[in-house]
Amino acid sequence: MILLDGKKVSTEIITNVKKELENINEKIKFAIIWIGEDEGSRIYINNKIKKCAEVGIEGLLYHLDENVSEDEVINLVNELNAKKEIKGIIIQSPVPKHINYLKCCNLIDYKKDIDGFSNISVGNLCLGNPYHISCTPEGIIKLLEYYHIPIAGQNVCIINRSNIVGKPLFHLLIDRDATVVMCHSKTKNLKEITKEADILISAVGKPKFITEDMVKENAVVIDVGISRVDGHVTGDVDFPNVSKKVSYITPVPGGVGPMTVAMIFENILKSVKEDHNG
Repeated sequence: MILLDGKKVSTEIITNVKKELENINEKIKFAIIWIGEDEGSRIYINNKIKKCAEVGIEGLLYHLDENVSEDEVINLVNELNAKKEIKGIIIQSPVPKHINYLKCCNLIDYKKDIDGFSNISVGNLCLGNPYHISCTPEGIIKLLEYYHIPIAGQNVCIINRSNIVGKPLFHLLIDRDATVVMCHSKTKNLKEITKEADILISAVGKPKFITEDMVKENAVVIDVGISRVDGHVTGDVDFPNVSKKVSYITPVPGGVGPMTVAMIFENILKSVKEDHNG
């Protein structure tokens, strides 16, 4: 069994991004819009701002009151779109119920849509012509490629159908000639499907959901799930038992999570280079 070390790979990616940005020698800013006081969001945002400083990007946090109007959020997005030095914009989710998250994301200039959540970004991905790709799916692909794990011709099972993970990942894998089955809460005979997968990707958010008897011998297992059990972060996979059976597996933490963060900065670099190349 080989660990797919997302922490190691992401460090290499971010180091490369930093070097490329130093060569460009331009003041680059990245804007995060945070609405409300969600504690989980606070942790993610602090990590992103910290990583910005490491890379040499100025991270700008626009922290809005949870009662802010949707029009005020829209006005802020438009202001940030107009600022040339801002190369990336994200709206941290979740947002309060009175804010239409997708509507606001769709107003972000697609070249600055670092999360890849807008209709334009998703549409380009579906048509095989992606610009910015949702960071978790892109990070998974980069991790597989780094370890030279074949994708073409492989049977892949994704347990997730969200707009953030499952759906974009489906298209990325199909475009790389995998045969993909997408499972979800209404899927029947899940175990029979997962046992046929050469690559099994789970993003359910249930600790020990994936057990040894659900996994094919020598399969590749990608654990996207994050849960807290007795104060410890854990994934979807029963790691001690499943890891004995597979060829490659991601740890939690230290697997997909760091790759997601790294892809944010790769996307920002892409926006910067696009502007320089005209």
